[in-house]
Amino acid sequence: MGTLQVFKLILILGCFGSIAEGLGVNWGIIASHPLPPKTVVQLLKDNGIKKVKLFDADSSSISALAGTNIEVMVAIPNSMLSMMTDYDTAKKWVDRNVTRYNFDGGVNVKFVAVGNEPFLSSYNGSFLNVTLPALENIQKALNEAGVGSSVKATVPLNADVYTGDLPSAGRFRTDIADLMTQIVTFLNQSGSPFVVNIYPFLSLYDNANFPFDYAFFDGGSNTVNDNGIVYTNVFDANFDTLVSALKAVNLGSMEIIVGEVGWPTDGDINAKAAYAQRFYNGLMKKLASNTGTPLRPNQYIEMYLFGLIDEDSKSVQPGNFERHWGILKYDGQPKFNMDLTGQGRDVTLVPAKSMQYQSKTWCILDPKAQNLTAIGNNINYACTFADCTSLGYGSTCNGLDSSGNASYAFNAYFQDQSQVDGSCDFQGLATETAQDPSTAGCNFTIQILLDSFGYRVLVPVKAVLFHVLVSVFLEMLW
Repeated sequence: MGTLQVFKLILILGCFGSIAEGLGVNWGIIASHPLPPKTVVQLLKDNGIKKVKLFDADSSSISALAGTNIEVMVAIPNSMLSMMTDYDTAKKWVDRNVTRYNFDGGVNVKFVAVGNEPFLSSYNGSFLNVTLPALENIQKALNEAGVGSSVKATVPLNADVYTGDLPSAGRFRTDIADLMTQIVTFLNQSGSPFVVNIYPFLSLYDNANFPFDYAFFDGGSNTVNDNGIVYTNVFDANFDTLVSALKAVNLGSMEIIVGEVGWPTDGDINAKAAYAQRFYNGLMKKLASNTGTPLRPNQYIEMYLFGLIDEDSKSVQPGNFERHWGILKYDGQPKFNMDLTGQGRDVTLVPAKSMQYQSKTWCILDPKAQNLTAIGNNINYACTFADCTSLGYGSTCNGLDSSGNASYAFNAYFQDQSQVDGSCDFQGLATETAQDPSTAGCNFTIQILLDSFGYRVLVPVKAVLFHVLVSVFLEMLW
């Protein structure tokens, strides 16, 4: 083989093994047993992921990213936006969460997310008056700190900030049109991107009549014709609706980053691992091919998958699926085959290594239990504090019988409490077992150890105090 042929082969192999250009992930930590930051950062490195988006400025997470050169988007939660309307406070935030890490071998902070979807209709306008002033102050503070040319402030927004029956008719939502125009004008002047969250899954969830295949990238049976432009999937249509909305305010070429995109694997009839695998397979191929969208053809799209790891303590107000967005399970193990290169290979993500778990002990309904009339209240108690979303309609554990439901709930609480003494009792209804009660489709979790990593040390709860608290809570329910 000649030198030229060897060189070409090296190039081919190098491209084949690299993840799709512009790919990042969201790293959320709303979990009862979050993975240690160093473990998560190693996951990112092992899987070749070079961009990560956070939902706050947790110092443990940011510090763990030091020296990796992974691009980081740190965030200011919505609850802090009003504070950032004071410039001195904004300066202190930038100093504490951006410039302190700006040194050789530090953290490669590239963006500051000012809020997260602050204009959702469900917020009833709570953040309308504070988002733009906060954005302006943060960018000004970045500029004055001398990092404004490399670190940009932006506002991750839900796709509901724009509307349109067809992509070409895209316009910003009427009630916030003036505000959105001010925001995008400021972003454009600052050289900041428009960050949008697009969820084809939610199109299915919100509309029972939505064409199923149109949520994926390989359907083709359902299309939308927009004045001769044919859309084969809702992601492209949604993205181009935003492009049209930007064109309408004379910013049609503005940079767009997809801040969140993904598919959950449990908690709903359409939240299945097989569907998630299908969605990501199509998304990765699209990203790797740089095909863009009909209004922005042949352009790569920078995007952050949502999310990296399941979060079992997230609010389920939007739906039970909220706790199951991860491409990895709670313990950093892959859920399904996924090729981040977009080449469609039958491979899995690199899992978290050297994981340590609680003992192989489960909590189940005691077959000898007598006071069965109390089962309902005890299940409610367990599921108030632990994650029982897999028991819901269409979910992985929906097929269990009444005894299985009780056992699942009891075990979820037992594991959430890190198997502490007294957490498997439930007024004498529960018992510990070394026999795994999991079924083919329903997994009874064994949680990871926390203190083995030194990340969070649990303080044991005395059994007598635990029983008192349970009894008081149950009496309140009755």
